[in-house]
Amino acid sequence: MKESVVDDTLTTAPAPVVAGVDETFEKEQHHVGVKTVADGRTDARGHVIPTDEELAILPKVAGTMPWTAYLLCGVEFAERASYYGCNQVFKNFIRGPLPEGGNGAGAPPRGSQKTAGALGKGTVIAGAMTDAFKFMAYAIPLFGGWLADAHLGRFKTICIGVAICGVSHVLMVISAIPSLLQNGNAIGPFALSLYLLAIGAALFKPNISPTVLDQNPHIRPHVVTEKSGRKVIIDPEATSESVMLWFYLLINIGAFFGVATAYLAKYVGFWAAYLLPGIIYFLLPILLVVVNKKLVKHPPGGTALGDFIKVNWICMKKSGLKGFGRKGYWEHAKPSVLAAVGDTRHVNWTDDFVEDTRRTMAACAVFLFFPIQQINDGGLGAAANAQSAALTSNGVPNDVLDNLNPLAIIVLIPIMNHIIYPLLRKWGIRFGPIARMTFGFLIAATGAIAYVVIQHYIYKTSPCGRYATDCDIGNGVSPLSLWLYAIPTAVTAMSEVFINITAFGLAYSRAPPNMKGFVMSLSLFMTAISTAISLATADALHDPNFVIAFAVPCGIGFGAAPVFYWLFRHLDDEDFFVHVDDVVVPNANGRHQSLDEENSSLGEKDIKHEKL
Repeated sequence: MKESVVDDTLTTAPAPVVAGVDETFEKEQHHVGVKTVADGRTDARGHVIPTDEELAILPKVAGTMPWTAYLLCGVEFAERASYYGCNQVFKNFIRGPLPEGGNGAGAPPRGSQKTAGALGKGTVIAGAMTDAFKFMAYAIPLFGGWLADAHLGRFKTICIGVAICGVSHVLMVISAIPSLLQNGNAIGPFALSLYLLAIGAALFKPNISPTVLDQNPHIRPHVVTEKSGRKVIIDPEATSESVMLWFYLLINIGAFFGVATAYLAKYVGFWAAYLLPGIIYFLLPILLVVVNKKLVKHPPGGTALGDFIKVNWICMKKSGLKGFGRKGYWEHAKPSVLAAVGDTRHVNWTDDFVEDTRRTMAACAVFLFFPIQQINDGGLGAAANAQSAALTSNGVPNDVLDNLNPLAIIVLIPIMNHIIYPLLRKWGIRFGPIARMTFGFLIAATGAIAYVVIQHYIYKTSPCGRYATDCDIGNGVSPLSLWLYAIPTAVTAMSEVFINITAFGLAYSRAPPNMKGFVMSLSLFMTAISTAISLATADALHDPNFVIAFAVPCGIGFGAAPVFYWLFRHLDDEDFFVHVDDVVVPNANGRHQSLDEENSSLGEKDIKHEKL
């Protein structure tokens, strides 16, 4: 048994209705509301509802998740291995020319300090193209999330994204054929493959993590008894946090394939560097076929986005900008309040839906701070890549150390999942989502200090002084070791464990039922904003400006962390998932109705399973 994870069969509830015993019951019931039976302590699934005293004194632990959730984590691994494996070498492929004396496939001469290259477009174009790719990959998810919520369902949208990415990987290998590189005809197929990859990833990414969390059977705390006789509370937040830690762990194990592609580019050529991720990628269709029939799938129900916008409009119109976010702001759109003040307009939502909108807007406000961390975690544009290219590598590909980012995360996640977080829960210490994110912002800013210091000393020690990036004097690099670059890469990466993973759960738990994909895409869109900032500053990202390019985001990061915590600290005291009487579903007439209004759990006839 994993530490702090208990089996739901070890419950004091009656055995016939324990979750996990009846697979059909599990599929049909665990994503809908529950109805408390006469004794007030046991819900319809046999879960024992904790008393206020038990909530205060019993330790909270993560519950079990169905195997399908972990297999979906494997799907994410295959997709991210292919994505990051290719992404690892994009900047060198675009920035550097075919090395003189190399093998014609992009690999430099053995034993030289030269880096792999192919298109020879320079740092500015490399940063612009890769930032445009990244922007598309994280902006188009707004469409991908909406499409899944409103029309196709998450699983179908994922499959379409997988097909598009498959075409992209084939074209990418073709673009790196040595004859195309040598005759200058590679840029066309490469650019097409690059942006197709962004489109496919944009359909896949906003829907995979909500699909994982859809498998979570724990929507409210409940009491179980371990084999040792100890009573604990299965905590929905801890459960989602635990599976998302595994999810993010596998993302970063996949990202570690960038080590292999960096070495393949340097010693074999870019065709091999793109072929390996393509091979990994084509595991995806197999995994999706295996998991398809076992998944809990939510069908498209017509997005709640329209009602979400109308609620915001009514509140803004009645309160004005001065009243935005103040006490009572959201009351203006509640049907009960509208009726009380004589407003006879017909609305399609309930008071509960307005509360969901409030929670969602709070999450969106939290997301606005993410670009600060993202810029510190890797620098603006191609600045970090240029820094690594100016250091002495002694045969190590300059971009291979970028893989210390996923390595640091791979090391840290099990420590947090199996040691730190269980200990904090055992000691009753609440390390809430806002506290975790604030800590992450501080880690990112602290790590970014190393970028500033390293760049300062590169300028002092390079044969070309403050013009070190494309230096041709001597061996062309600073005597400082490339391994210094490992310090900021690893430290800033640790911030992702506290910010990105928390964002997955925050986006899912605070979104209305038919907006989960869209709200997840809003979280991803923050990466598009940070990329847009990089694009806007691309012309300035050259020598001798790199010290400033690293120092300014670092300073902003330190200043933003306490502001972030002060603004959102109250969210640490809110429940992770909505309570049963806050769960909102659309009824047959399209009206958003709470389960409490229906006064029952949804049965088999009320649940539609999306079919591929």
